[in-house]
Amino acid sequence: MGQARGPVQASWPSLIANFRYPDWFRDAKLGLWAHWGPQSVPEQGDWYGRFLYMQGHPDYAHHLKNYGHPADTGMMEIVNRWTAERWDPEALMRRYVKAGAKYFMTLANHHDNFDCYDSRYHAWNALRIGPKRDVVGTWEKIARRAGLKFGVSNHSAHAWHWYQPGYGYDPTGPRKGERYDAFKLTKADGRGKWWDGLDPQELYTGRHMVVPDGIESIEAMNKWHDANDGQWMEHGPPDDARYVRQWLLRQTDLIAKYKPDLCYFDDYGLPFGPVGLEAIADYYNRSIEWHGKIDVVVTAKNLKAHERFGVVQDVERGFSDHLWDEPWQTDTCIGDWFYNVARLRDRSYKTAEQVIQRLADVVSKNGNLLLSIPQPGDGSIDAEEEKILDGMAGWIAVHGEAIFGSRPWRIFGEGPTRLQAGMQNEGAAKPFQPEDIRFTTNKGALYALFLAPPSKPITVKALAHGEWRGEIERVTLLGGGPVRHRRDAAGLHLDLPRSEGFVPVVRIDGRGIFA
Repeated sequence: MGQARGPVQASWPSLIANFRYPDWFRDAKLGLWAHWGPQSVPEQGDWYGRFLYMQGHPDYAHHLKNYGHPADTGMMEIVNRWTAERWDPEALMRRYVKAGAKYFMTLANHHDNFDCYDSRYHAWNALRIGPKRDVVGTWEKIARRAGLKFGVSNHSAHAWHWYQPGYGYDPTGPRKGERYDAFKLTKADGRGKWWDGLDPQELYTGRHMVVPDGIESIEAMNKWHDANDGQWMEHGPPDDARYVRQWLLRQTDLIAKYKPDLCYFDDYGLPFGPVGLEAIADYYNRSIEWHGKIDVVVTAKNLKAHERFGVVQDVERGFSDHLWDEPWQTDTCIGDWFYNVARLRDRSYKTAEQVIQRLADVVSKNGNLLLSIPQPGDGSIDAEEEKILDGMAGWIAVHGEAIFGSRPWRIFGEGPTRLQAGMQNEGAAKPFQPEDIRFTTNKGALYALFLAPPSKPITVKALAHGEWRGEIERVTLLGGGPVRHRRDAAGLHLDLPRSEGFVPVVRIDGRGIFA
């Protein structure tokens, strides 16, 4: 497949010169994500396809007990067990829309190197194995029928080093030194089996960084992996230029086939440097063919300041401590990225309140929230997840005007809680207080979102006389009617009625309050 031709060249200056943040993305604010694939089958959470090959890890123990030794039964057998027998995408999409989603994203592939779509350039895909159906294509049709923008996420640039423990061995125990399935299996071994005609090396990516013989302790084995294949690398395998070429073919095929509105790269910067630039130039030029302009979004992580004007910055499981000039996105999950049944058992999902707090904080800082709802391998969601989505839906039905189509105010908010900027630091966040307030504007009104419900009269300091010009005419609690208020040099004093709900919102109407 040739790359699309057009005005956008594979360089940062060209991306920056041509890209403009689409209005639909700025208006959307909330996306839901089906981060769902073969690694959902064991219900053990993230990175199962790597950790099952690491003796001493809980996933190794789970695999040994439930599937067998990884020298006999590895990740390719888990892939084949992904049957999606309880997947009802129409019903799930109805829930997601009710919960406020304006865009929907599906996992196209993960570090396990399995394409969840009708992949022209990779035989290990969902049409041939597992569900035996086009998962991405099914989601795409249903999302668009529901009126949502549609996105895909591509994580496969890291498969070549992430999978290398599959070429390793147990450093201790009865099968010490015996290499795992990735090291042993060839295409010829599949004759007469379910994977007849498939080459396991195309799934496992090949022997790029194989652990040497002679390691005799779990500690030493883990140390070797951490120092070598466990590093987060954005370059391709030094000994295999074909892998990078195939990645680009798979990516452009994905874009051409499903015409997504968003593409998420799980990369710091762009995958494979200049090859990532080629992929984005192809995508932007295709968008010009489809829409007459670049009306799509690419997200990537840890971008340099100037790069954020050519693609959108994504902040994984993290926070911003300031109002951004340009639109951005944070992505997070109510639990683990891949379904972990322990989250259900110990009730450790994010609550609906925590999700909405996060949404309010992100939107006030000119960002969008992309939220994953994990699915088990069968494609269902559990009762706690349904409850969280229902809680989100109830809040959105009353307060959505403060979020969708909104823009930031002159400041994002106020309050005592300080969020630390950065990625993957959610666990360090402190609970919000009633004085933690976030602001948005929409159609001439100012909205104040209280991240924790006040239990007594509260003052909005940013609206003090002398801080901002203008007159306040009305203050209304969304879903609750007029609010008694007065304004002086200390702020806008509000007497909010007690609420059993979470994140109450007041709408403030007046003259010149945005001046």
